[in-house]
Amino acid sequence: MSLKPIPEGPLRDGFTTGTSATAAVKAALISIIEQKKQTSVRVQLPIDKILEIPIYSNVFSKNTAQCSVIKDAGDDPDVTNGAEIGCEIVLTSAKDILFEAGEGVGTVTLSGLELAVGEPAINPVPRKMMQSAVQKLLHNFDMECGLIIKIYVINGKVLAKRTLNERVGIFNGLSILGTSGVVKPYSSSSYIASIEQGVDVAVANGISELVINSGARSEKYLRALFPELTEQSFIHFGNWIGETLQKISQSNIKNVTIGIMLGKAVKLAFGRTDTHSCVSSWNKEFIQEIAQAAGADSEKTEAILSLNMAGRLVELFPFEQEELFYQLLLEKCYEQSKKIIKKPFLHLYLIGKDGSFIKYLK
Repeated sequence: MSLKPIPEGPLRDGFTTGTSATAAVKAALISIIEQKKQTSVRVQLPIDKILEIPIYSNVFSKNTAQCSVIKDAGDDPDVTNGAEIGCEIVLTSAKDILFEAGEGVGTVTLSGLELAVGEPAINPVPRKMMQSAVQKLLHNFDMECGLIIKIYVINGKVLAKRTLNERVGIFNGLSILGTSGVVKPYSSSSYIASIEQGVDVAVANGISELVINSGARSEKYLRALFPELTEQSFIHFGNWIGETLQKISQSNIKNVTIGIMLGKAVKLAFGRTDTHSCVSSWNKEFIQEIAQAAGADSEKTEAILSLNMAGRLVELFPFEQEELFYQLLLEKCYEQSKKIIKKPFLHLYLIGKDGSFIKYLK
């Protein structure tokens, strides 16, 4: 996914897919009760805040309604920003509130998530938000009935391909997410949530070995080293190495391999476990110290200061298993990782741009 530039000045909060779905459901039910098209609706968030959400579409009859909103992620580069999220609701004689996955909403196929296999991928907090909104309306208007709520996302199947849903066993669409109801710009809470889901799914499906890496390209190279491992054994940490290691440290996973490219390795070695360029940069003086410890001459160590990116270190130090500079760099990465994860088996591979590897020889 390509990220838009970070805007200057204060960043604008947005609202989650869960808030979007709740707004659609609440407005849909009000349109049935009032027999009137809704243009906006107030939504109570889990953080004790109320948002007024504009309604995009709304049609209704005596016992059914359809309603949608346009998801606004604020200044966060969210894949669902601008997506149309809606619902179709049907009043029933039973008093239950049932959820279904409409077009573009995924279905759970693997154990380990907060939802049972076969359930629509509507997470617990959004479900509770919708249930609370509906139950309050039914109570206030003395309505002795229940609802079937079908949530949909226009183009959701396509958008889901840009997420890690399939990796954790959610197929045919997006997840309806949110714990606070709001989206904080560049908090990357949804990505971190997908990391945590990936670890939970791995544990629930009996996997004892994980290979964590930055993304699809790194994984492609690492698969050649670990052909016997299933897809669920590979976790993408993106820029959030610390959060990934912390989550794994709380699990019963025993064997962990970190595959990392040079640009992120120089940051991790210095203790930067969030490697996003907006958060951290590589410390050239620190890398000079490693080069000196590896026996590099003054010409090489001085040249480090002139490099505009860490990947160019291969111009000074050949990318080879025996190169002491990379072994010392990986040693620092290992030490920083061990501060977070207390697992008996931790392995590191430095990945070259061409898919070559340097293994840390502890």
